[in-house]
Amino acid sequence: MAVINRIAGFADEMAAWRQHLHAYPELGLDCHKTAAFVVDRLREFGITEIETGIAESGVVAVIDGRAPQGGPVIGLRADMDALPIAEATGLDYASRVPGAMHACGHDGHTAMLLGAAKYLAETRNFAGRVVVIFQPAEEGPGGGHLMVEDGILDRYDVGHVYALHTLPGKVSGTFHTCPGPIMAAVDSFHIDITGQGGHGAYPHQTRDPVLAAAGITQALQSIVSRNHFALEELVVSVTQIHTGSAENIVPEEAYVGGTIRSFERHVQEMVWQRMKDIVAGQATAYGVAAELRVDVGYPATVNDADEVAFAAEVARDLAGEDQVSTDHQKEMGAEDFSYMLNERPGAYLFLGQGEGPVLHHPGFNFNDEVAPIGASFFARLVERAQPS
Repeated sequence: MAVINRIAGFADEMAAWRQHLHAYPELGLDCHKTAAFVVDRLREFGITEIETGIAESGVVAVIDGRAPQGGPVIGLRADMDALPIAEATGLDYASRVPGAMHACGHDGHTAMLLGAAKYLAETRNFAGRVVVIFQPAEEGPGGGHLMVEDGILDRYDVGHVYALHTLPGKVSGTFHTCPGPIMAAVDSFHIDITGQGGHGAYPHQTRDPVLAAAGITQALQSIVSRNHFALEELVVSVTQIHTGSAENIVPEEAYVGGTIRSFERHVQEMVWQRMKDIVAGQATAYGVAAELRVDVGYPATVNDADEVAFAAEVARDLAGEDQVSTDHQKEMGAEDFSYMLNERPGAYLFLGQGEGPVLHHPGFNFNDEVAPIGASFFARLVERAQPS
């Protein structure tokens, strides 16, 4: 494992950064304390061009190489936000914020990018410029989208973008990616059903929204099984049904909600239309009123094939030929780095962190041993892309 010696030399410092961030998680766009910690470290590294307050708490910093105008500008992104989960690790540095924890490794992502920034600022062994992007609200409502809308890619003339995400269950220090779509688009749907309530003993005097909710739920399953081409990945999951208050009362209202995961725009639009048709038809069949709302979320995360090939070559030089996979199976999870990849060519890679609880689990903890690997990958990526 060819971790850069200088980065290996401050691995303990990176672990300390990460564990501090782990102890003080922040949610959504409100990552102000995390951002302040990041800015303090960047200034310690001698980085002076720093912009704060993007998407409320995002940070962008610029590191000039030995020939600032001599190469393309590379953007390296890390997410900073945590999840609304009560931690159950029992660690000495476990979350000190009730109901919040870093259960998706964003503390590790931030530490890895800080490690790369420290090394790049010390050595500046590259041409052009590097833009390090510390983003809030990946878990929602989409800080990546807001930062792109704010114009950071244009303002800093970013030409290529890259990101890493930790992945439990894969061998520690291995890299996993693929050309084309790697993470799904995500939409959520909400169906409000209004009937006529009444006594459970006299259902003929009611228009039962419970029965309508069941009918709609069943009918929605036909979208995947009957309305789309089987080789185009699609998930439609009903995850919520809320209604009723007592066993002898037919309620007035019911709610059905869930998630849609897809990779192709035409598939996404087909689902929206079929949902609209199904909800309207089922409402008529059961004599109720039903309103469908689809909240369009993150688009699919789509890697550029050439950028994947380049990133994989860098990863192989770092980790070894057999430690890098470029045929990683598409994930049905979603990622708002997709907005940056929609605007610029780049690549999103997973970094194996070994066995342990899965992402978004209250027992999850980032593996500090892989942080120098991730930081070295970012650094070598820049030096290979922009040789001085």
